Formats: sequence, C-alpha cells, structure tokens
Amino acid sequence: MNPSEKLTAQRIERAFAGNAAFRKLDDRVFIVKQGSTFVMVSVAPMSGDRAQVRCIAQLVKGVNMTNELALELLKMNTRMSFGAFAYADGAKLVLITHSLLGGSTLDAEELTSTIEDMALLADEHDDDIIARFGGQRMSDLLEASKIGQLFRDPNADAFNK
Repeated sequence: MNPSEKLTAQRIERAFAGNAAFRKLDDRVFIVKQGSTFVMVSVAPMSGDRAQVRCIAQLVKGVNMTNELALELLKMNTRMSFGAFAYADGAKLVLITHSLLGGSTLDAEELTSTIEDMALLADEHDDDIIARFGGQRMSDLLEASKIGQLFRDPNADAFNK
C-alpha cells in the first residue's frame, strides 16, 4: 500500500474505533453494520500517491434489470445526498455506491455521515425494490453468511472457518 492508502485505512479505523458495528476484514476492507444493512468500505489506490475510499451498500440480489427498474434507479439518484444507485449485471444486484478522497483530507464526520445515509437509504428502498421487481434482501443473505457470523460473535474469526 502507498502511504496515502495506509493513512486512509488508519483514519477509517480511528473514525470507527470502539464502534461495535465496525469490523476490519483486512488492511483495505472494512464492514459497517448499520441497522439491517452492511456497508463495505474499501481503500483503493489512485494515480500518484493518492487513495480513494469506496463505500458500497448492497440492497437486493437476484433482481433482473428491466427498463422500469433502470428508470426507477435513475429517478432515485436525483434525490441522493451521497452516491448513486447502481446495478451489477453479473450478480443481478442493486446497490448504492459512493467514493471519497482518502489520505490527509479524509474527514471522519464525512465518512460516518456517508455510511449512515447510505444505510438508511438501503433500508428505505430494499423492500420496495423487492416488492416491485423481485430478488432477495441482501441483509437477509448476509446475516446468514460469514459476515453475519462475524457480527453475531465479535470474537469469532469467521473468515478463516
């Protein structure tokens, strides 16, 4: 990792220090559980000695893209404070993504506010998307996964079992 990436990861860890909803998965990847939503926070390199923070909240899996869904996601994007709704075709996944500049400019309040806003939006829209377009709530799938196990037992090393 470049120095900016290391500083970014340290700032993320400090922003969530002592928070039971926060887990570090590795040097670059973190998970924050907010309500029924899991937000993945990752550190990625940028050109030069810079870093980017990518925040991703997965809402619904197993939903097929239709013209109606595409238009609905675009309409919802016009009301977004942070990030945008997106669709990952291979996984048939609706998500919310947002990026922040890392390094010395990364602000803890901006980071935590972004994650809270993304989680609230995910909670607000996942049931409606499922009712109208099908699929499964990501929170239900993740609760049953190793990520969910990590939050049920904070002493468990869920990723090495």
